[in-house]
Amino acid sequence: MNRQESILLFNSMHPNFFEQEYIRAIPDGEIFDEMILPLADFDADKYAKHFDSSVSFGFYNGSLDVIKKIVEKVDPDWVQYFDGVERIYCGYVNGEPVSFCHVSDMGKHNVNGRVIKVGGPGCVGTLPEYRDRGIGLTMVSHATRILKEEGYDLGYIHFTYVAEWYGKLGYKTVLRWGRDGIL
Repeated sequence: MNRQESILLFNSMHPNFFEQEYIRAIPDGEIFDEMILPLADFDADKYAKHFDSSVSFGFYNGSLDVIKKIVEKVDPDWVQYFDGVERIYCGYVNGEPVSFCHVSDMGKHNVNGRVIKVGGPGCVGTLPEYRDRGIGLTMVSHATRILKEEGYDLGYIHFTYVAEWYGKLGYKTVLRWGRDGIL
């Protein structure tokens, strides 16, 4: 996907994005990435981490109050997005969620005459005491594999400042932006 197509996709997915008050309030100089991964190219074995039997992965089907408490420990601003609308995928240790993400349907978008089905992991987080073990990135890899299996064309990471981390799975930065727009 070239730059012009990336901008078309971004604007289709996020109309009037830079006019939103919370985006306008981002401090000057903070830069974020938009990343994509053509799911036909996704190799689930690219990042293969092995865990003992205490670590597992799967969709969350517990109480929203419980997951909200975990999300709050990672980023209190994200609690509002865990309202039961999006599917939640987790990394678990001894059956307890320690890592979480949405598995989002971001819709079908027409880019230069091609209809592209877009989905992606979002609001990705891991409790601080479980970071740097590979649980979070393995969880995102599993979520990406699920999107591929469900027939999505493109994996999309929106609004991130950890592009290098997602890059380990094959996601590539296609746009960078700050509060005043696309750079």
